[in-house]
Amino acid sequence: MTEPIVVISGRPEWMEAARIILGDEYALVVYESRERYVTRLADDLAAMILVDGAREDWKFWTATPKSSPATRRIPIVLIAADEHIRHDSLTSGADFALHPGDLMEQLPELLRDHARVPDPAMLEELDCQCQEALPPRGVEGVAKFRAGEYYKQHDLFEAQWVEETGPVRDLYRAILQVGVAYFQVTRGNHRGALKMLLRSVQWLSILPDVCQGVNVKQLREDSYRVRAELERMKPEDINSFDRSLLKPVRMVNE
Repeated sequence: MTEPIVVISGRPEWMEAARIILGDEYALVVYESRERYVTRLADDLAAMILVDGAREDWKFWTATPKSSPATRRIPIVLIAADEHIRHDSLTSGADFALHPGDLMEQLPELLRDHARVPDPAMLEELDCQCQEALPPRGVEGVAKFRAGEYYKQHDLFEAQWVEETGPVRDLYRAILQVGVAYFQVTRGNHRGALKMLLRSVQWLSILPDVCQGVNVKQLREDSYRVRAELERMKPEDINSFDRSLLKPVRMVNE
């Protein structure tokens, strides 16, 4: 597993101090352009966002991630010398607000307690659960998915997700969200399909390539191709989408 990523907006004066704090445990990635902000955060699996409160557009960098289910769980720390901006940021999307002078003392604690880094114990449990067989309801859900009955697969996998308390529930959540995205494609809902595919990245990325017999690697690659095509085309052209890209869920024993 590569080191988790902390995103920073622009190149503030305190950037080098942040880099020292992050050390070798985190990779620091600078976002200077607003373009594809939410998409980049989802693809980078950002563990935390550090926002430069001295920028005039600080509200964009704090509020935008909270507007998408794919990124709203990423903790956001606004850093500003201005007390009023720090105060306002907490109602504009920031989870925490720091003075630059408090960075060295408080950021390590925020990283330790709030950064979105997979827990090793959880990953170990996930690996164990992935060695088990897919439950009967999941088997039925896969069959519905393969038959193009995307709405019915959603109900089955959602019920399985609710019943399961272990980390393998992310497998069921990932499959159902990809299926819902495909359903939206067939309904001509370009925006809804993109939204669901982007949302599924956070679950697909953490799963091993094979889980309970499901070829997660193939599902991941197939869904990413669909998303790439949706991003390439104009929303109004959704009815001409090449539906041969909507591949079925595959099992590794096939």
